[in-house]
Amino acid sequence: DTHLLYGMPDLVQSLLAYLDASPTPYHAVAESARRLREAGYVELNEADAWSLRPSGRYYTTRNGSSLIAFVCGRLPPQDAGFLAIGAHTDSPNLRIKPTPDLKRYGYRQLGVEVYGGVLLSTWLDRDLSIAGRVTFERDDGLHSALLDFTRPLVRIPNLAIHLNRTVNSEGLLLNAQSHMPPILGLAGGEQTTFQQLLAEELTKHGAQLTAEQILGWDLSLYDVQRARRSGLAGEFIHSARLDNLASCFAALSALITAKETHDSTRVIVLYDHEEVGSRSAQGACSPLLRLALARITEAYDETRTRQEAFARAMARSFLISADMAHAIHPNYADRHDPNHAPVLGGGPVLKLNVNQSYASDGHTTGRLERWCRRAEVSLQPYVVRSDLPCGSTIGPITAAELGIPTVDIGSPLLSMHSIREMAACADVTLLARVLDAYFGE
Repeated sequence: DTHLLYGMPDLVQSLLAYLDASPTPYHAVAESARRLREAGYVELNEADAWSLRPSGRYYTTRNGSSLIAFVCGRLPPQDAGFLAIGAHTDSPNLRIKPTPDLKRYGYRQLGVEVYGGVLLSTWLDRDLSIAGRVTFERDDGLHSALLDFTRPLVRIPNLAIHLNRTVNSEGLLLNAQSHMPPILGLAGGEQTTFQQLLAEELTKHGAQLTAEQILGWDLSLYDVQRARRSGLAGEFIHSARLDNLASCFAALSALITAKETHDSTRVIVLYDHEEVGSRSAQGACSPLLRLALARITEAYDETRTRQEAFARAMARSFLISADMAHAIHPNYADRHDPNHAPVLGGGPVLKLNVNQSYASDGHTTGRLERWCRRAEVSLQPYVVRSDLPCGSTIGPITAAELGIPTVDIGSPLLSMHSIREMAACADVTLLARVLDAYFGE
């Protein structure tokens, strides 16, 4: 049955649209918030007092790049706990420097900085655009706006093989400072600065700005090629930012479709800055989630001892940390432990590491296994080869911050941290079924 084997078309198509609408973490949060509002969620401001009701649906954002959304349970969290899913909105990419204008050998270029563990070679010879957030000043104060040029704007050309004869035998070596600045145009004559270019683009969309009003930006390069299905039977997904927007989408969809009434409060948290260590005001090392969970707990009964109520709530809670996982590559099979080699289309990957790079242990694995059995989905265990270093996730960070039992899972992926990653349609459906069973417990 191709419907079951390759994923529900509507769900996969919704993921593709989500990926295309989210070239940066700021756009991912904006698109997530839009979908939440359409589903009846009410926005909360962190700076305001919160008035919550049982079964109420709410969300809040921080810095425009992290988001928390939740459905209040029928019972207080100290009696029924939280069921939470965590993921991250950021992906490795190239970010525009604050003074980016370069003129070299007749070309206009932009200075860029590497964000996260970028697979640099995959950014060459791509049609790239620019998107992110721009901060500017008006008479009524400081403002920020999302910006997306949408069109091909810059390119990082490869060096011809005639000038690099050993590239195929000895490999391509790239220097982030020297080799990665993209070409924006030809130099010569009167040229607009990058700041003027931003002002002109924002003005096209109604902002009416001058270059002098622009005070700062958080802008990234991205590939304009859209997310799409591929393969002999359409079984694959090719896209940028599958790591980890596919997990954000899964968490978001599970919360939106969850039944309204439930004893426990169900929560999703989509953090920024996981790819660079999570140490920021809106990353997993921040008090973002702790403060939100504490405020939800207090909203049920302000007369109780707050510290005790929150401690009880944490003891009754559970977190699924969702982040994409390494599928075995048929051309590099020796990079996997043969007994722990997930495949595309094989279902969610259970991540384990005795050194706590992942938060899963025998007990949290057992709880996850129960939800998987209810969903009739099999887990694929993953342990990194014993002679290779292990990556990490928001799971151990959040578990350490809150003391919540946590399990690390993720859909299998090829070309992780490439500008164009590869996943399976079937895994979209299989992960959705597990998260639906979890939120429906």
